[in-house]
Amino acid sequence: MNKRNLELIADFYEFTMANGYFVKNMNDIAYFDVFFRKIPDNGGFAIFAGLEQIINFINDLHFTDEDIEFLKSQNIFSDEFLNYLRDFKFTGDIWAVPEGTVVFPNEPLITIKAPIIQAQLLETMFLLTVNHQSLIATKTRRIVNQAKNCPVMEFGARRAHGPDAAILGARAAIIGGAVRNFL
Repeated sequence: MNKRNLELIADFYEFTMANGYFVKNMNDIAYFDVFFRKIPDNGGFAIFAGLEQIINFINDLHFTDEDIEFLKSQNIFSDEFLNYLRDFKFTGDIWAVPEGTVVFPNEPLITIKAPIIQAQLLETMFLLTVNHQSLIATKTRRIVNQAKNCPVMEFGARRAHGPDAAILGARAAIIGGAVRNFL
């Protein structure tokens, strides 16, 4: 996959909320859980996937001058907040179940403990990563279970929404039980 900075992949309100916290000097430690409420299609379980990409995202999370200029051009963020983002470094803690774990509704998959401004900026990326990859891993596991002892291969690149989705989808399918190498 291409190396790129993904910090602006967020719902815009994540930034407006973080700016509001900053302006009001509200940066206490907060805890957030990532979980889901129900299993699609009454499938009984889900398979957790996407943790590696979340860790990579956190380790590389920073805001470039171009990012700061874009946010500044919106004319809604304080200069002090933009300076805070310029020097941003995640200082919180994250706990998660291992990838490939069978999970159920309403149980935490990931718990974030961080200053609230930092935690607020993670939400969209965490949800899109976990939702997409866990969906594929779960569907694959259901197919593998139905296939009994027959190997299941992954051919998702043919329908993927771009090369990144193809690679991450294949990874999630392997977490869900697809074979890595059929031969």
